[in-house]
Amino acid sequence: PGLARFVAERAAAAAVGGGRFALGVSGGSLVELLTLHLPPAVGSCPAAPARWLLAFCDERLVPPEHPDSTAGAYQVSAAAEGPPRRPRAAADSPFPVRR
Repeated sequence: PGLARFVAERAAAAAVGGGRFALGVSGGSLVELLTLHLPPAVGSCPAAPARWLLAFCDERLVPPEHPDSTAGAYQVSAAAEGPPRRPRAAADSPFPVRR
């Protein structure tokens, strides 16, 4: 709850002047932590989630539907109701995948 509250407070501070809030999120246990605790934290302050920019920091180059995709993990989480769930922009990597 502390991390979610911290994120929501920073987002609210950015929104005060009509600004945007950017957050880079990784996968793993952070998916469950944020999807469980972030919606109530966002609801308790003027965090303006529509003005958020989320950057999914995947360590793997996989499509969103792949089980190792951080963006995909957040999208399929039933509890993810805070920030917008659909990506606004996606970037394709110009770098080849080495196996």
